[in-house]
Amino acid sequence: MTINQSAPCPCGKQENSKPLPYLTCCGKLHQGEHKAQTPEALMRSRYSAFVYQDYDYLILTHHPSYLNGMTASDLSQGGEPDWLSLQIISSSMTSPAGQVEFQAWYRTEDGIDAIHERSEFIFVDGSWLYTQGEQFEADLPKRNQVCVCGSGKKFKQCCSR
Repeated sequence: MTINQSAPCPCGKQENSKPLPYLTCCGKLHQGEHKAQTPEALMRSRYSAFVYQDYDYLILTHHPSYLNGMTASDLSQGGEPDWLSLQIISSSMTSPAGQVEFQAWYRTEDGIDAIHERSEFIFVDGSWLYTQGEQFEADLPKRNQVCVCGSGKKFKQCCSR
């Protein structure tokens, strides 16, 4: 997959109300130039890795004790949804542990949905690692809320159709 390094990062992180480019956001983490400094930064980079199908990064940032034999090859099997956006609901850190609750919005031929999860992270040997998560039912946007796809339109005039 070709990645436009100057395009806005899929994780949605902004600075001064402007989206950060992939190259200066999650790109530095994916390329191994930096390590995530917080559980939220790791969660954002993992979302971007799903968008860009960087399965090696997902395995690298998953605590080995929680992989249950999963490999990058396993992750690459099956169809990828059309990832739309990441919504961070809450984030906390009490080193050596952290939590991030999020909704990762995606589209399939059946419509839009989200992975709603509270993820657990631990800090080991200078790196944050994902351990496991608790899944919840997605909270779909209300009709008059801004659509999750980033179009700027109201949900009822966009992806709810």
